[in-house]
Amino acid sequence: MRRMPSDGFEVAAQAGAAPGLDILTANGAITSSNSAAFQEAVAKATAPRLILDLTNVPSVDSMAVGALVRAFVWCNKSGRKLALVGVNRRVHNVLQLTGIDPLFDSYATIAEAEHALG
Repeated sequence: MRRMPSDGFEVAAQAGAAPGLDILTANGAITSSNSAAFQEAVAKATAPRLILDLTNVPSVDSMAVGALVRAFVWCNKSGRKLALVGVNRRVHNVLQLTGIDPLFDSYATIAEAEHALG
């Protein structure tokens, strides 16, 4: 598992249960001070299917919204599948208020996302 720390924020990368699946687990709020580390981790994930586990992300700011949109665009342009896991109410509200929530398939658990991305 690879970790990328920034200001108390970190992203841990690991392979999924099936070949061709990467999981990035973010820990801590995604903010302007660490969204670059988040984007770097997304860019390094090369599998055709990517799960972003946001279970331990209490909040996001506008830079995080931009980083999530860039992750979506990057995956979409390259024909990759992307799913979010563990989005709490606060983060969901931000995604909904900014109008980007329809871009993402969201699941409660990694196992559900892995099954859906099959």
